[in-house]
Amino acid sequence: MSKANSGISSLGTVGTFIKRGTCSETSFCVLNRAFDNPLKEEEQATMPFAGGIMQHGYQCGLIWGATLAAGARAYHLLGAGPHAETKAIIAAIRLVESFRVLNKNNVNCLEITELDKSSSTMQMITYFLIKGGTIGCFRRAARYAHAAFSEINAALSDEEIETPPAPVSCSAVLAQKMGASPMHATMAAGLAGGIGLSGGACGALGAAIWISGVNSLKKQGGKIDFRDPRAAGLIDRFLSCTDYEFECSKIVGRRFENVGDHAGYLCGGGCSKIIEVLAAK
Repeated sequence: MSKANSGISSLGTVGTFIKRGTCSETSFCVLNRAFDNPLKEEEQATMPFAGGIMQHGYQCGLIWGATLAAGARAYHLLGAGPHAETKAIIAAIRLVESFRVLNKNNVNCLEITELDKSSSTMQMITYFLIKGGTIGCFRRAARYAHAAFSEINAALSDEEIETPPAPVSCSAVLAQKMGASPMHATMAAGLAGGIGLSGGACGALGAAIWISGVNSLKKQGGKIDFRDPRAAGLIDRFLSCTDYEFECSKIVGRRFENVGDHAGYLCGGGCSKIIEVLAAK
């Protein structure tokens, strides 16, 4: 397990944010380096999560990035498989709750910034420049990096967990169907159930967007940007089979009680249509 002192500094996190440009990439990058595991393309591929998935206003990009970092750490310590995926989901549960506590019970970008795709340029300027929203995002990232490092370590240190049989995570299943490596599937596992079973924006959708971005960046000359057209296409396909719902709890009709509950739902064929649509080439 990584040393208790993460080496994460607030100034370093802010500097990374300024350099990388998005909250999601900052969170993933800072935590990966705290665990001595930089992943260049994987970090860059989180760009579309900023603004709560391409400015749709769902979970803050900091949570998406931290959850992927937890999955990377789980894979580094435990390899692939149901046990590592279970640990990644448990870490994600803790990461979401930690973010909620630090941000007045809010997890969605829209709740924090009051901005989404429908916001005007003037509203953006007012929030980020006049109201100091940029500084607020910097501070939020710095506070959360320290908390996230501790939560990941605590979750992965806990030996007393029950591991259900595969499949454990919808997002890991989706990654596998897209041809992702065992490492990438494990990294995506915690996105399950709307990130850590919290019922927010679909984790399988997030995994599809991220895997698509990683694949693009690993090709010679590949690139990705904040408004990546491949990600937009995946969102359109996803919404076409969810009655235009983004959130897991609304699509499924409930929140999952625990990892075993989610695994049982998958074993029964739950969300199979969504997974197939997202994985289709």
